[in-house]
Amino acid sequence: MVCGAAGGRHLLARVAADQVKYPKLRIEVQGHTDSTGSERYNLQLSQRRAEAVREYLIAQGVAPGQVEARGYGEMQPIADNSTAEGRARNRRVVMRVLENPGHVEVEAGQP
Repeated sequence: MVCGAAGGRHLLARVAADQVKYPKLRIEVQGHTDSTGSERYNLQLSQRRAEAVREYLIAQGVAPGQVEARGYGEMQPIADNSTAEGRARNRRVVMRVLENPGHVEVEAGQP
């Protein structure tokens, strides 16, 4: 599940509600950056990006043990960093299910 700026808060609210409802559901929040700046800076920036989402989920009632945050920096681009559009797509947060007892289905997308 990828979060972009448009509709991001609504999607995060839905994820938080599902995590509160299913306390065994665990996710990893992955922060990513484009290739602008140093590798070290981008790792730190992506970690801060992931932590911001984690803190938001916790503020919405998600137990801290249900969500991990990890920054990947510029290591996993999904688009070409030589264009402004590609760099914008690479600056993102992805949420990945780590543990899903009972196979809870969390749907991503627009309402």
